[in-house]
Order: sequence, then structure tokens, then C-alpha cells
Amino acid sequence: MPRDAPYLAVADALRARILEGEWEVGDRLPSRARLAEEYGVGRNVTQRAVECLITRGLLEGRAGSGTYVRLPRERLRMVRSRHRDRRGGSLSRVGMRERGRATAWDSHSQVRVPAPDPIAERLAIAPRDLCVTTHYEFLADGQPVQLSDSWEPMAITDGTPVVLPEMGPLAGKGVVERMRSIGVVIETVVESPRPARATQAQANLLGIGVGDLVLHIERTLYDIDGRPVETADIVIPDGRREVAYEFGVDQP
Repeated sequence: MPRDAPYLAVADALRARILEGEWEVGDRLPSRARLAEEYGVGRNVTQRAVECLITRGLLEGRAGSGTYVRLPRERLRMVRSRHRDRRGGSLSRVGMRERGRATAWDSHSQVRVPAPDPIAERLAIAPRDLCVTTHYEFLADGQPVQLSDSWEPMAITDGTPVVLPEMGPLAGKGVVERMRSIGVVIETVVESPRPARATQAQANLLGIGVGDLVLHIERTLYDIDGRPVETADIVIPDGRREVAYEFGVDQP
């Protein structure tokens, strides 16, 4: 058993036994202690192995009852596209040209919120400068599949019809169109994806377990002068969505 990650070997062994039909959908797995004894490892190793298979959607935990084989769920691919619009040469609606993504969302905005230090640094503004912050919960078939917390400096949109992302004449049209309407042209999008574990609040909203694997994407949009105009933290449950990036190639 590999010394660097023994829980992965146990997870692979359990997965093989499930696929071979030793346990069928709805069957309860042996206890962690029994599995630990069988594989000659500590209980923490079998715990991590089972959690790994829960994250992959092969098992499900039931409070006070144990761990059961579940009906495999489909892991849909989300394509984050960054093609340029051939008609105008500008970026298409950022984050919206994604296949397999949510088609509905709930949102809540707050105005005049002081920027925390990390957000201020990402937006190149002073700490405590006022922002508009919007929390999004994206839905697919009525189920939550993505969270996003967006921040925009009020110095850019204050006093304009588009200060609130989901209200006004361009409600729901996206950051690019809203900013363009007030003369701010977005030219660059930077996304930094990294794996993370779901917090209690995120787990409650996404219907997953605390500590389940999620993809955290830190996204910042810049105008033609290199000024950050919006930054967001996007959270996607790993067990439900596979994220792929698609880029256009500029032709000479």
C-alpha cells in the first residue's frame, strides 16, 4: 500500500469491490473499524477513503446509520468559455457562455459595504473603501450548483443606473454589459482556480457535507487601463460539476 497516500489505495479497493457487485446500491458498508482491520490500516485511513468515495458520488453517509452505496450521480461538465465575439471583437458575457451550467439564480446585493483587506487588495483600492457586494446562488433544475460573492468599487458605479447588478435597466446582463453602458470597457479576465473544502455555510447552501471538496475560483475583471472593476469568489461542488476552460485563439 503506498506510504504517501494509503487512503487512496483503500478507496480504490472499495470502489473495485462496489463495481464488481459485492455491495449493490442501497447496501450498507462494513464499519470503519472493520474495514481498518481488514486492510491493516488505521481508522483515520478508512475514514478518509470513505470520504473520498462520498465526494466522488459513489457512497453516501446517513447520520446515525452508516455509509451506503448510492446510485451514481452524473457529474456534468461546466465549460467556462472565453471566446471573443466575432461581431464586435469584445469579450462575450463573462462567465455566461458555459455549457452545463445553471440557468437560474437568486441574488442579494448590499451597497456601501467597506472592502475587507483581501478584497481591497484585489480591487486595488484602499481598505474600507465602499463597495457593492452581491451574493449569488446558482441553480440547475432547482438544485444549487454554484455560489458566488461579487465585489465592485462604488467609485465606479455610484450614481449610475447600473449600481445594482440585478436591478435597473441592465439587470442580469452581466458585468461586461453593465460596465460598458457607463463607458467602462472590460478587456481582461483573470481566474485562479484551486481546490478547497466546503465551509459550514457553503455546505448548507449547496446541500453537500462540511469539508467536501469544492473548486474555488478567484475571478477579477480589468478594464482597458488595467484597473480592476470587479472581483468574485466562485465556489463549485466538485462532486457535481467538472470544470473545463475553453479559449479562443487570436488569428494573425
